[in-house]
Amino acid sequence: MRVIAGRYRLEERLGRGGMGVVWRATDQLLGRGVAVKELPYDETLSAAEARRQRDRTLREARAVAQLSHPHIIVVHDVVEHEERPYIVMELIEGGSLADRLAGSGPVDAAEAARIGIALLGALRAAHASGVLHRDLKPDNVLLETGTDRVVLTDFGIAQVQGAPTLTENGSFVGSPEYTAPERMSGARTGPESDLWSLGALLCAALSGESPFHRDSLGGILHAVVVGDIQPPAQAGPLLPVVRGLLERDPDRRLDADRAERMLRAFRDTGRTPQAPPPGYAPTDAPRARSFAPPQDSADRQPAGSAADGPVPGDPREEPFLRQPTRRVLVAALLVAAMAGAGVSAAALLRGEGDGDGGPVPTSSAPETPATRSATPSTSGRG
Repeated sequence: MRVIAGRYRLEERLGRGGMGVVWRATDQLLGRGVAVKELPYDETLSAAEARRQRDRTLREARAVAQLSHPHIIVVHDVVEHEERPYIVMELIEGGSLADRLAGSGPVDAAEAARIGIALLGALRAAHASGVLHRDLKPDNVLLETGTDRVVLTDFGIAQVQGAPTLTENGSFVGSPEYTAPERMSGARTGPESDLWSLGALLCAALSGESPFHRDSLGGILHAVVVGDIQPPAQAGPLLPVVRGLLERDPDRRLDADRAERMLRAFRDTGRTPQAPPPGYAPTDAPRARSFAPPQDSADRQPAGSAADGPVPGDPREEPFLRQPTRRVLVAALLVAAMAGAGVSAAALLRGEGDGDGGPVPTSSAPETPATRSATPSTSGRG
């Protein structure tokens, strides 16, 4: 057992991933259990690369520390020990949604709606604070034993408004099966991208896997960007929400308020309306900050035109009326065409912007089950 910063005793490894190792630990000062995320040490890194990794960890801690929501992991402390940073978080007793799917199979529509409502609240709070999660997937959703509390964790690749973008060579920023097409193409990124990921996550919760699961990264790219989107049959009760979240044009995608109203209506009535009904939206719902860069002048439409679509939150209007954003769709089609032509994953992603001003790092293979934590985990998955 190691003790770091003279206070936190590391006792058991709970999970491991590309962003770090998570330990069950004891805060010896306060006498309570905590989870400690340790940044992996790589002796091959230069001093500048090691510093960039430390900055990345500290950025995650700052991003989460500013958030206060019952469905977002709580950060207690950030410490450095022997020049390596550690994030100290609340300990969630229970596994991830991925663990539950692997051990017990898919959940029913009522449980998926409950998880979706909790995550929409978490995303709304994060987006209102200028934080994009960018890696929403079953591995990063924790289910607390005994309370069934849903907790969003692992903000390791979050984008924080006003903070410099950090990238890492040799890795894809995000999980391809849960990444929105506009981020794949590098056209833009914003709160809408996290909502696409939620749509894919709901499908996975209901059926056991993402609707974009394929055997190769090129196949995943093609499925996300231009392939026919076929939600699983189990998504039938929640189909209007799933289809709305998996709308490729981010300007037409179902927003968080509307999605939550529809899920709450299903929870209360057993039926999901095609359009959000009145009376179900949170009364104190904060507005998400805008992360998307201004559109080119050629894409702008005069005020009051058809491209403006319905007024947000108006329950009388159907939610999907806006015209596609040309920059997003053209870039997305370009990526898909390259994937279809057999271009390697590295060539597809190298040098492309991910919409936040930095290059998208490359990846040679999609995530496989072997890369996930094999043990029931707690907070802060690697």
